[in-house]
Amino acid sequence: MKIEAYSQEEYLEQLKAFHGSMAPGLIIGGAMVNLAMKTLPKDKLYDAICETPLCLPDAIQLLTPCTIGNGWLTVLNFGRFAITLYDKYSGVGVRVYLDSAKLKKYPEVYSWYFKLKSKPEQDFQLLISQIMGAEEQILSLQHVRVQPESLRRKKIGPVADCPECGECYPVRDGLSCKACQGESPYLEVEASEMMNKNHNLAGDKAA
Repeated sequence: MKIEAYSQEEYLEQLKAFHGSMAPGLIIGGAMVNLAMKTLPKDKLYDAICETPLCLPDAIQLLTPCTIGNGWLTVLNFGRFAITLYDKYSGVGVRVYLDSAKLKKYPEVYSWYFKLKSKPEQDFQLLISQIMGAEEQILSLQHVRVQPESLRRKKIGPVADCPECGECYPVRDGLSCKACQGESPYLEVEASEMMNKNHNLAGDKAA
């Protein structure tokens, strides 16, 4: 089976270069994009929805023009292994998902997906072989229409200087930026402590 313009072997090389490893979910993701694109008209522009932030968005970004950066790919943290490609104007499209009932014919894939084995216990070559052999047989497809409000591009709107940190932020977020509202992922570190850490790292590399 070809995956868009690639043979299976070419796709594996592409995903390793793009993702950094040959993730099983990305191999399945290639088949998912393939099935969706075969079902849709060829003369349309599509946007994409991915229902998990793990691995699967990279298959969409590798095989379609839809990326997080250009705004054509929306990633939802639903934890469902599913993608949707849809007409960016009408919202009509197809949703492809990993069908757990169909996985039972492929025990190594089933064990991997349901985390019945730890990573060291998995037979990685058998897992990849079963995924490649299954191709689209472990997937199901639904015809869908995306809600109209989801079709509208979300614009950043007016910006202002945050009164707490002084950096620019979207006014729609409130009286201060989200980081200053407590959503920052960073811990505060004293400058002297950071300098010591950088010095120690430099010393470790030199050694």
